[in-house]
Amino acid sequence: MKPYTVAEVAATIDHAVLKPNFTAADVEKHAAMCKARGVKSMCVRPCDVVLAAKCLAGSDVLVSVVVGFPHGHHRPEVKALEGELAIRDGARELDMVMNIGRFLGGDFDAVRADVAAVVAVARPQGVLVKVIQESGYLSLEQVAQACRISEEAGADFVKTSTGFGPGSATPEIIEVMIKTVGGRLGVKPSGGIRDWATAVGYLAQGATRLGVGSTEAVLDGGAASGTY
Repeated sequence: MKPYTVAEVAATIDHAVLKPNFTAADVEKHAAMCKARGVKSMCVRPCDVVLAAKCLAGSDVLVSVVVGFPHGHHRPEVKALEGELAIRDGARELDMVMNIGRFLGGDFDAVRADVAAVVAVARPQGVLVKVIQESGYLSLEQVAQACRISEEAGADFVKTSTGFGPGSATPEIIEVMIKTVGGRLGVKPSGGIRDWATAVGYLAQGATRLGVGSTEAVLDGGAASGTY
């Protein structure tokens, strides 16, 4: 495994600020940390995009936002509007949850159309779309199928987890994602990345982003407590 510097790992991190009890003061505190540590983006709730954009203005840290979070069962029109409003507020990347129930029921056309609706509002603005599979509900074969659907719908990334569902990212899931769409789409493990070894392990596999809620612990070589 190649040695990674702290700065290299930080530059792949989408720092998650998504807990339901977070206040505006928490958003401001996390934004200051993101700027200080040089992460790629801060991923926030839709209601926090304006504040996050204000806090991160003048820095290299992007604002990313969740769409259809955390269950993915919003109508496509609602997800598209949520994405459109977030872009207007300053988001540069959208992390959308695919419709898990439709996928598990075999309605792949509905899943594809759902992702495509968000891509349609994002792409003209140069905004990236990451599709969260909530992989803990899926078999490895289903992970590959969800990756193919995301690619067909025009997404830019596939992502494992919201951090609020069952399971978390695993090396096995990331291997399937990379084999299926690696080199064409970005691959983002998310959920359960709470120490340095796990983070660099995924990067060594070929992941291009990391969804992390405990960024400081990871970058400082410690291990975070909790589940995200």
